[in-house]
Amino acid sequence: MAIEAGCARAVYAADPGRSRGRLHAEPPSATRNAFRRDCDRVIHATAFRRLQYKTQVFVFHEGDHYRTRLTHSLEVAQIARALARALGLDEDLSEALALAHDLGHPPFGHAGERALAGCMGKHGGFDHNAQTLRIVTELERRYPDFDGLNLTWETLEGIVKHNGPLTGRDGSPAGRYREDGLPEGIRLYGAVQDLDLWSYPSAEAQVAAIADDIAYDAHDIDDGLRAALFSVDDIAAVPLAGGIITTIRSQYPRLETERLVHELVRRLIGQMIEDVIAETRRRLAQTALRSADDVRRAGQTLVGFSPAMAEADAAIKGFLYPRMYRHSRIARIMVEAEGVVRDLFERYRSKPSDLPSEWAAGAGGGQVSMRKIADFIAGMTDRYALIEHARLFPETPELR
Repeated sequence: MAIEAGCARAVYAADPGRSRGRLHAEPPSATRNAFRRDCDRVIHATAFRRLQYKTQVFVFHEGDHYRTRLTHSLEVAQIARALARALGLDEDLSEALALAHDLGHPPFGHAGERALAGCMGKHGGFDHNAQTLRIVTELERRYPDFDGLNLTWETLEGIVKHNGPLTGRDGSPAGRYREDGLPEGIRLYGAVQDLDLWSYPSAEAQVAAIADDIAYDAHDIDDGLRAALFSVDDIAAVPLAGGIITTIRSQYPRLETERLVHELVRRLIGQMIEDVIAETRRRLAQTALRSADDVRRAGQTLVGFSPAMAEADAAIKGFLYPRMYRHSRIARIMVEAEGVVRDLFERYRSKPSDLPSEWAAGAGGGQVSMRKIADFIAGMTDRYALIEHARLFPETPELR
């Protein structure tokens, strides 16, 4: 299936010329449409640069060839653009959402998020998706007329609900927020700008979400093999990957392992992209969509894997979870990383003067808000978190 040629803009694609606009009115650009400007603003954001030294699975100093949050985001953006192009969607919006989707992750990946969520349990909680929203609407301070990046409504909507509706039509929390309620950052922002949390996101946001899944499967296999957490023969037992490996070996019997792995990753991404395109076209053919808003009101996700590929995706994740994410070496490092985050939070809570002056400003009576502490820690890179810990404590784990 040829996917590079793409197709004409679909009637249900997001249209930058018909955007719902920005919270703060700005004159249009003479050279870039609204979604291209959003994408460029994300790329130039301080939070985006910090992703270079934020953990994906491996801590930054374990090797130069492992994925970071930055390289992961770039790979997601490439896949999202390929999908958007083939489906006639807006590539700039898909790219903006792909590049922004991990901005809110704290240092040390999910371990850092678990630690911050525990520290903030009685203070509004911590959720990386809500933190991304805080970054692009408040914490980035680059412009004289407003805080944040002043992104379009469509980009903010896609950031918040790329995985589906967050509430029911009546406003009650839904999905993974059903039990604990909406994260504080999302709930508070809803009083400023209504992002229609009850509806599905645009097709472009759905593309960014599935691109994230594809990138995770492919690069975690690559990184896990590079780190010797499992072997090529181990992953060959997983149906989709195994079929690809068998084909490669039959075509190139003497191919060295390094090239085989690269070819496995390349073909895996290609097959998953082609499957999403075919399945999405099938779903769209069963609808009568005439606009981007029809996508939001469709009542279901329209961009996704076929049942067979969804099963293959689940099998890959089922393989990786115990062998990589729960591998004893990784688990030990992540436990120590959680301790670093907890130590920093408690230190800043009990001694706000240890915060940089701009973060400790306004701490009346020596107090600083727990949210401000969480914002500061969430913005740290792995490297900076370890440097700060070493500055404030007599012993700091090496995380190796």
